[in-house]
Order: sequence, then C-alpha cells, then structure tokens
Amino acid sequence: MLGKLARQHDPNVLVGFDHADDAGVYQLGPDTALVQTVDFFTPIVDDPYTFGQIAATNSLSDVYAMGGRPLTAMAMVCFPEKADLEILERILAGGLSKMIEAGCTVIGGHSIRDEETKFGYSVNGMIDPSRVLKNGGARPGDQLIFTKAIGTGVISTAIKKGVAKQSWIDAAVTSMTTLNKTGAEVITTGRVGTGALARPAGQSPAEGSANDQGPTTNDGFIHALTDVTGFGLIGHLREMLLASEGVSAMIYSSQVPLLEGALDCIRAGHIPGGLNANREFAECIVNYDSDVPAEIRTVLFDPQTAGGLLAAVAPESAKELLDALRSSGVPAHEIGEIAAAPHPRIHVVG
Repeated sequence: MLGKLARQHDPNVLVGFDHADDAGVYQLGPDTALVQTVDFFTPIVDDPYTFGQIAATNSLSDVYAMGGRPLTAMAMVCFPEKADLEILERILAGGLSKMIEAGCTVIGGHSIRDEETKFGYSVNGMIDPSRVLKNGGARPGDQLIFTKAIGTGVISTAIKKGVAKQSWIDAAVTSMTTLNKTGAEVITTGRVGTGALARPAGQSPAEGSANDQGPTTNDGFIHALTDVTGFGLIGHLREMLLASEGVSAMIYSSQVPLLEGALDCIRAGHIPGGLNANREFAECIVNYDSDVPAEIRTVLFDPQTAGGLLAAVAPESAKELLDALRSSGVPAHEIGEIAAAPHPRIHVVG
C-alpha cells in the first residue's frame, strides 16, 4: 500500500520504507539522527503483566535492530470500556518494567475504547548517522548470526488453544521478554578482539567514531542487521537479500535454534494464520534439500514476537562476534551464509 502513495523527498531521511527496514532514521545534525518505530498487537499470553512486557520488548527491538539507543516511548492502548481497569494497570506496569530496563522513558500515550485489547508503543531512539545498520548490505561470504530461538508463533497458538505445556510457555515467555539490548550493544558498540564491530562497511579506522580507540582488524564487520519478527526467519532474510545487491543465502536448518515445544506444536497442527501467510508469500524463492523435515520447513516461516537479531557478518569476524555474544549471555548461533546470486533466493540444507 505504501508503494501506491506519493513519495516525499526529504534529504534528512536516511532510512525510509523503501527496503522494508526495521525503523525509520531521520538526520537531525552532523552527529545525530532520530530512530523511529511503532508496534502494537493483541494479547498472546494470559497474564496482563507479561503481555505488557512482551509488547514493550517487541516495540523496542526495531530501534536495536538499526543500531540505535532507545530514548522515549509513547504507549498505545485499545481497551474494552467495561473491562476491569486493574488488567490495564498490570499491562502498563509490565510494559514500563521493560522500558525502565531499556533506559527508555515513557512520556505519554493515547488510548481508545475497543472491544479487543491491543497494546504497544511508538519508540524514539538516537544514533550516529555514520553508524546506522540497515537490513541491506550483505555480501557474499558473510556468515549469518542469529541471537534467539524461533517458535513463539506456534507456541502462542497452542497457548490460545489451552494445550501448551508449561515448559513451552516458560521458554517462549523468557524469549519474548528478553530485550535485544545486550546483543545490540555487543554488535554496535562492543569490541571483539581488537575490532570495533559496528564500523560502517568501507569506513577506515580514522573515519570512525570518536569513541573508537585502538586498531581494528577490518574496516567493516557488520554488513547488514535486522530483527526477526512477524514475517518469520525466511521473510526477514528475504528482505535482507532484496535490500542487498546480487546475493542469495544458505540456511543450515540443523543449526537454527528452536524453542522447546515448537516442533511439537507444528506436528499437532497448531499453526497460526500468519505462518501460512508468510509461507504463501515467500516460499517461492526457497529451495530445500530433500533431507530437511517438513516441520523444519514450516517453522522457518513462523511469525516471531520480540524475536532475535539477524546479522550478516564478515567471515573473518564471525567467530569473534559469536564468542562475544555468548560470553555476554546471548545464545547466538551461526545459522547460514550469504552467497553470490543473480537473484535473491534462499537454499535450506539439512
């Protein structure tokens, strides 16, 4: 729909909606840009406080995916007129707890009466314009590193049907309420060995931020970054390939981390509508090796809530980044690689 609208031309827009990136970036000055995003949805768990936490974690994620630092947020609330306001209070309290953890200040919001509860935030963050990480820019040879397990969509569907095991719920909730803050900090401002990871590709050490100190081993480690949310792993990888130039991707399906119970949910038929929509839309560019099980093919399209960060990393730095993430408590995995191709496509191997 956005493609049908008249285009606005503003030279200060560094990232718009042209390549389906995670957030917009607007330059305010030579060293300052604004990162803007918005997200809200209906409850996916029964506990109001936990729902608020998940909604906040999900809303903050897109700022982290651009390499930004969240600053302020505005709450968006849809709530039934006759519902218990204590439920709304718990939702707001849960969201606030995650905003406080992120160091992001809630400064207001807007509410309307609605028969169905919906909750989320618009979030503003800041970033150095020279250090914006986009979903495009992946290069042949890059390794794909992913920071969370997948399966929240099918497990949430099982929760709604009342058939999810408590261990599945606990694993999914832990994932959905874990901020991408630490992972983003390691990627964007952390240091791996002697390298400053997030130096924009093609930028020499002398051109780096004033905060950079010491030598680097490469002039650009992170070539592309996104977070995996509603379009699933395949959908967001597709966007990365389309936003890059002349590349394809190989996914090692046996190395993709899965939440406990995810495959059980698929085998039992607990498939969300969003998964089917993702598959119908994106599977046309996917090839599978014959030994990739049907349930694995399915879970790759599972829509995630507050999913992990997916980074295309220069091969010589991938192991260092992986070690740094894991040593910081982020359960990162190397799940594939970028290859050269005349057209974006995805090959899934066993």
